[in-house]
Amino acid sequence: MNMLVDGEWRTDAYEATNEDGEFDRDETSFRNWIQDDPDAEFPAEPGRYHVYISRACPWAHRVAMTRRLQGLTEDISLSIVEPVRIDDGWEFSEEYPDPLYGEEFLRDVYTRADPEFTGRVTVPVLWDTEKETIVNNESAEIMRMLVTEFDDENDVDLLPEGRVEEIDGLIDDIYESINNGVYRAGFADSQDAYEEAIEDLFGALDRWEDVLEDQRFLAGDVFTEADVAMFATLVRFDHVYHTHFKCNRRAIHEYPNLWNYTKEVYQLGDIAETVNIDHITRHYYMSHGDINPKRLVPTGPDIDFSAPHNRDRLPSDLPDALRSGAAVADD
Repeated sequence: MNMLVDGEWRTDAYEATNEDGEFDRDETSFRNWIQDDPDAEFPAEPGRYHVYISRACPWAHRVAMTRRLQGLTEDISLSIVEPVRIDDGWEFSEEYPDPLYGEEFLRDVYTRADPEFTGRVTVPVLWDTEKETIVNNESAEIMRMLVTEFDDENDVDLLPEGRVEEIDGLIDDIYESINNGVYRAGFADSQDAYEEAIEDLFGALDRWEDVLEDQRFLAGDVFTEADVAMFATLVRFDHVYHTHFKCNRRAIHEYPNLWNYTKEVYQLGDIAETVNIDHITRHYYMSHGDINPKRLVPTGPDIDFSAPHNRDRLPSDLPDALRSGAAVADD
């Protein structure tokens, strides 16, 4: 895989798997924190920050959903990169330009922050327009900042008081087996590594299928950060992970509870506006030449996330913004 090494772009510097053929995700590099404190290094000032995302990337998608659900579209600007990522990494284009500096590649934004940067160029990127640097590029931390450090314009509480430890436990629970599990399967370089990932993935999906029979969301009757993280994987599963990453033991639409859960989350608030299946499918099938050498993009499956669901049979404590789709749309 490609990465920056001492500020120079290299196409041969990053190994995605370890010696056992297991996918080994590199840690993100920028880990500063916005704080709701005017004296902080990065104070929570509306209009100061910008987020670079890809509509294809599940990690960026969870940040885009959080920003939209919290009603922060006027406070934090957002721009999109081209969905297909090949030798030059994430690219800007005439259709999807860099609105801040007119750069050609996202890597140029990284070297603006650190001319000697070494590491992968990933999305999302939380950028400080005043200090002209990257604040953070770890999706879970950016999500948490948007929830805890900025005013919630929509009264959508993704982190209920007194339940932080529980929500963090849920996020950790689904991360390795499901969110990262599909990647562990898709990028495995050995049969043993692939089968271990598949067992973890479908073991977790089967377990959540059972849990969601009797409760509306991952944490019960409330919609939280954990559901945002889960949905980012489930909405991509049948279009890309099932086939492209060989996670084909079962499709999500074949799980009654997980499928109805996915449809409901898609229909909450303006979440549907953050989903771009065209970007998702083109990115995975065209960007991973080692997995799909001919870069052909499938035309299916033909599934409808807006179809009716049966989740209303279970109790919920949804705010009006999620019931009515009242969140502000701007991108």
